Amino acid sequence: MSHRLNKRDEKILALANHIGRKKPGSKDAYDFEAPEYLILEPVVTHEMADVCMTMKIREHLTAEEVAPRCGRSVEETHRILLELADAGVCFVNVVNGKDTFFYDTWVPGIMEMMVNHPTNPRKYPQIAEAFEAYGRVRGAGTAGMSPVGVGLMRVIPIEQAISAETRRASYEELSKYIEENTIFSVSNCSCRTAREIMGEGCGHLKEDMCIQMGHAAEYYIRTGRGRQVEKAEVYEILRRAEENGLMHEIPNLDGSGKTHAICNCCGCGCFSMRTAEMFINADMVRSNYVSRVDKDKCVACGQCVENCPVNALQLGQKVCSSKPVVEKIVRKETPRDTKWTSDHWNVDYRINRKNVVDTGTAPCKTECPAHIGIQGYIKLAAQGKYTDALELIKKENPFPAVCGRICNRRCEQACTRGDVDEPLAIDEIKKFIADQDMDPSRRFIPKKRHNYSDKKIAVVGAGPAGLSCAYYLALDGYTVTVFEKQQALGGMLTLGIPAFRLEKDVVNAEIDVLRELGVEFKTGVEVGRDVTLAQLREQGYRAFYLAVGAQAGRALNIEGENAQGVLSGVEFVRDINLGRDVKLSGRVIVIGGGNVAVDVARSAVRVGSETVSMYCLESRAEMPASADEVEEAGEEGISVQNGWGPKRILTENGKVTAVEFKRCVSVFDENRRFSPKYDENDVIVFPADYVLLSIGQAVDWGRLLEGSGVELNPNRTIKADPFTYQTAESDIFAGGDAFTGPKFAIDAIAAGKQGAISIHRFVQPGQSLIYGRDRREYKALDKEHLELDSYDRMPREQVRRSSDARKSFRDDRLTFTEEQVRRETERCLGCGATVVDEFLCVGCGQCTTKCKFDAITLERKYDGEGVSLEDMKKALVPHVIKRTGKMTLKKIKTAFSRD
Repeated sequence: MSHRLNKRDEKILALANHIGRKKPGSKDAYDFEAPEYLILEPVVTHEMADVCMTMKIREHLTAEEVAPRCGRSVEETHRILLELADAGVCFVNVVNGKDTFFYDTWVPGIMEMMVNHPTNPRKYPQIAEAFEAYGRVRGAGTAGMSPVGVGLMRVIPIEQAISAETRRASYEELSKYIEENTIFSVSNCSCRTAREIMGEGCGHLKEDMCIQMGHAAEYYIRTGRGRQVEKAEVYEILRRAEENGLMHEIPNLDGSGKTHAICNCCGCGCFSMRTAEMFINADMVRSNYVSRVDKDKCVACGQCVENCPVNALQLGQKVCSSKPVVEKIVRKETPRDTKWTSDHWNVDYRINRKNVVDTGTAPCKTECPAHIGIQGYIKLAAQGKYTDALELIKKENPFPAVCGRICNRRCEQACTRGDVDEPLAIDEIKKFIADQDMDPSRRFIPKKRHNYSDKKIAVVGAGPAGLSCAYYLALDGYTVTVFEKQQALGGMLTLGIPAFRLEKDVVNAEIDVLRELGVEFKTGVEVGRDVTLAQLREQGYRAFYLAVGAQAGRALNIEGENAQGVLSGVEFVRDINLGRDVKLSGRVIVIGGGNVAVDVARSAVRVGSETVSMYCLESRAEMPASADEVEEAGEEGISVQNGWGPKRILTENGKVTAVEFKRCVSVFDENRRFSPKYDENDVIVFPADYVLLSIGQAVDWGRLLEGSGVELNPNRTIKADPFTYQTAESDIFAGGDAFTGPKFAIDAIAAGKQGAISIHRFVQPGQSLIYGRDRREYKALDKEHLELDSYDRMPREQVRRSSDARKSFRDDRLTFTEEQVRRETERCLGCGATVVDEFLCVGCGQCTTKCKFDAITLERKYDGEGVSLEDMKKALVPHVIKRTGKMTLKKIKTAFSRD
């Protein structure tokens, strides 16, 4: 342990063994390395040990009763007992007008109370470390040893998750415990406090999360561990915990239907839940319920999977296949009948969450960079639940109206429906759903999850990555300021994409949602020039997200490039979007083959060009521009010349007259890296009055990074961790094109959310950037062996166009009608569905509260009740004997099967 005091105190060791009912010198006695000794060592004095060793576990005594035992005066004994209570070793309650003291088990009991001391764990981190070590060291020996319902802690289902017909026992309902008590307190979560002190927090914060009742509440209030709350606030705390994906547990040693506390736990921080996740010993903590999925209703939106605290749910497939697929996660071995050694454990459970079964899930969710629950929002749209659909989309993408118009549609390219006839028009459905944000009266404004407004965050750059980061930070209640050097917000969404593809009122409407969430925007402010990062730190900003985009055009570095009439395509479109009077005439050549080049060419058509031609290195099949964009360009009279690279620009009197091109024979090398090769002897000359260069974009950092420790790659993108987005300067994070180089808006949006998650963890004390974090690793199902012959052929709905908007800067693509949406959503094959590991499921019910489709329910599978500490041995012995019999029988069967 990193903070050990390195004392070897025999007296404290004796106390530890006394509390644990261990005989000193015996095989199972504690030593100086035991967590039970280490947690006491920093704060327990010899006189405290002497007094406590005269008491027995759960023996309620007054100072008058203890004093004769320890040979001290009543006054001195009372003082020492109060010191033990303050440290967390003993409870103190007033009974019949007198202070009464008793000590409980290590866990749940002494260790939690010691960690919940207002100052000691910070002063002596060894206390937190010992608490963490206890479950890790002792937990291994408990695997398989407890029948359901008889563990130290017990999961209590979220009450609304239990259907009336399965409610057989009131001890499964939190309201029972609350209504039976009259005094309540709330304190910080002891597990998450310990994790935080160790620098291993998971992002779920500790404040006001654990509820005490009755004698425990009286003790917590008196010793400053918790604050007193009324019953109404108890219910509010539980509601807030459920909304934030936490489960409920109770200390389970007071007897059936009795407890003194309710914990609100996360699977990635809780030491009790570690029993199920690390040691795969779910029986010791589970409720009597397990999750069951109705595959006919499930749409693989992933909300249950992402919110399952113990990773008992994963996404699988529903569409039929000729090859076997994972229908149910079945464990071949469990501690119920197997000797449970370390090779059965999942020691990396905090970093290896699995979202998808081995045989894969819906391709649309897999291929989307933001992994939106596409199948889910399509189903909600089919039901006419458009606000619910928009809410689901915005869990991963705050700009669906924008993406519905400009996304490169990787989801559609992967859509299984395309193997039947044509892919689903996913983006058009999303566009229809999102267009309700255009109307302020129908706009969806999400509810804030927390209030961390005391912490200020600066976002530099108001493009899709920066805006996405700001959105998710605002949801957590941070005070967020976005700095943008241009006068307009939106970055390349506003300045780099022509209005005929993305009208600016669409961008502004979705940015207005951020304003309603409290995000502040400062335009015309260039960080590095007008204000520095150092100055912003002085103003109280705790972290920075750099998302300046790639807004500078790349140069060709060929002869004639600086001639009059040679323009940067990116700057050309930006000038148009800024409302400047941009005019072209005559023959225009656009060099480049991506979507931006198509935008540049189509913009050139609209500002007076006589002819517009595109020249690019790639063949038509290799062009990075999407096929529908190239088709639209052709409809506007733009010619596309494939397989040509610029050799030089010809000029006369300093003005462009033509471009000489050379034949490109290959664009990529054998490893698919960009490495064009040319036939220098095969050249053509094409006359031009203007040349617009659109061969890619570069990042212009200005003076932003001056004086910082941030490093850049050779291509001028920023160096940052690919998972956490943290740079070499710890409080600076980056994302979007400035990190990846030019990509698509949805990539930047996905990066923005991940940046927000990292920043939240960074600015909160003791949080790790990786523990308990979803790595978002998805795998698509095997389409090659799907059985699709039974599906009817249904034509894809086509986008209608406004004839009066052709060749103007208005977007001529109309939104689907409601009837079109209804027909198109019917075409979804519903590829995915959730799969349950019923053994690992602890029956908390969190999944049911996140499902909008009534597809997952809790069913009562077990009938276990808690027992008091005093009756624990009586409950465990028959179970252990029965388990030993099962293990023996299994060994015999295995031996015979080998023979």
